[in-house]
Amino acid sequence: MTALLKVAGLTRSFYGVQALRGVDFEVAAGTITALIGPNGAGKTTVFQCITGVVPPDGGQVVFAGQDITGWRADRVTGAGLTRTFQIARGISRLSVLDNLMLYATDQPGERLFAALTGAGRAAEERARVRALEVAGRLNLLRVANNPAGALSGGQKKLLEIGRALMASPRMILLDEPIAGVNPTLAEEIAEHLRVLRDEGITFLVIEHHMDLIARLCDPVIVMAEGRRLTEGSFAAVADDPAVQEAYMGSRKWA
Repeated sequence: MTALLKVAGLTRSFYGVQALRGVDFEVAAGTITALIGPNGAGKTTVFQCITGVVPPDGGQVVFAGQDITGWRADRVTGAGLTRTFQIARGISRLSVLDNLMLYATDQPGERLFAALTGAGRAAEERARVRALEVAGRLNLLRVANNPAGALSGGQKKLLEIGRALMASPRMILLDEPIAGVNPTLAEEIAEHLRVLRDEGITFLVIEHHMDLIARLCDPVIVMAEGRRLTEGSFAAVADDPAVQEAYMGSRKWA
């Protein structure tokens, strides 16, 4: 399969501590790929560097054939690569619908010309239509007018995914999409990802729930100590002695 995202030799240090030590991997288009590893492996730092939250010290990030290394986060999003965060970033006092509308693309802003020509109202209506569409597909319509701060943990995770979908992305990086979510809603989130994958969106997922990774993701990329350790099916990496050692000494995990 064709690689949609390529990461090569990525390095990043914080105050002299090397978080990434030359990370290399590819994500094929049309997959739900997992990025796993023990705490401190560098997974979230990889996400930060790919999406422009922090610049890498070295290496290269190529998305859809274009070198996006060091791009600002808004420019990365505009290229079709979005992300979610482990801790939901919605504005708690705004409604679910308004939170989604904030992330609509091509908004003219609060400029005089937009107000005089009606472009602002037209853009707002387009954003509302798109937000209602996204809320509907994620089963958030019933809480669309509720403040984001009143949502359950699982609904906040769905809102994070919805926020990413508002940009009509080709690829989404998901940072622990079911952390703190009850099993029923976790399975619902997994099913949403399968459907979105089938519709053409590619995913790279950080997650610590190995049962979800086993059911949902293929392939699985394993990181340890700021590097890619190995890659393969879940069964293959679970049986890899190096992976077992990285996670918990010599004990096998499942």
